[in-house]
Amino acid sequence: MKMKVLVFFVATILVAWQCHAYDMFPLRMNTGYGARTPEVRCASWRLAVEAHNIFGFETIPEECVEATKEYIHGEQYRSDSKTVNQQAYFYARDLEVHPKDTFVFSIDGTVLSNIPYYQKHGYGVEKFNSTLYDEWVNKGNAPALPETLKNYNKLVSLGFKIIFLSGRTLDKQAVTEANLKKAGYHTWEKLILKDPQDPSTPNAVSYKTAAREKLIRQGYNIVGIIGDQWSDLLGGHRGESRTFKLPNPLYYIQ
Repeated sequence: MKMKVLVFFVATILVAWQCHAYDMFPLRMNTGYGARTPEVRCASWRLAVEAHNIFGFETIPEECVEATKEYIHGEQYRSDSKTVNQQAYFYARDLEVHPKDTFVFSIDGTVLSNIPYYQKHGYGVEKFNSTLYDEWVNKGNAPALPETLKNYNKLVSLGFKIIFLSGRTLDKQAVTEANLKKAGYHTWEKLILKDPQDPSTPNAVSYKTAAREKLIRQGYNIVGIIGDQWSDLLGGHRGESRTFKLPNPLYYIQ
């Protein structure tokens, strides 16, 4: 009987200590989903977008507008972009470069920043308006994404061919070329834009896959692909490439 009382007493002390210990350590994991702050929820949402666990969204959550704004204009977005571009360069510098070794870059959100547009349109909380966006593109004032520009210059100096593969349509050829040069991208092998009349490429993945297939048939060896959308990186005909995903929590392109 005394042994049972002793065991009960020790167990009670251990349970009480454990409960007290939870209060002693404020950094313990909070497993209550609803108890998370908007900042934490939005950071988790952004991570899930970048990991392609959340996709196909038309707008960002309304509660995440401020958090997205702070991320874009704070140090983290620039740091994330720098890390991705650095890894692309570290990979490239260790390669033996051959005449048609190529890096393929997307344009909007990858080499040219469209943050000035989204800054005026709710940081992704507004549904995409192609008319308004085309008006902005046609002004030709998109600035360079600075970390991508640094990487671009390093890749050019290493001897890689640079090909820009964009979802912009063919009628944007002149303004896109001028904007790229204005932003500091002075040389490239090809600028590939989308033919809106081509029924064989109904979405970004199929369009970019077909474009890469054509490049490979032309003898280019794609060693790297850099983009801000998963549709820049998915699909076939990627050659021997590694892919590098830049951050973009503002929108999703199928």
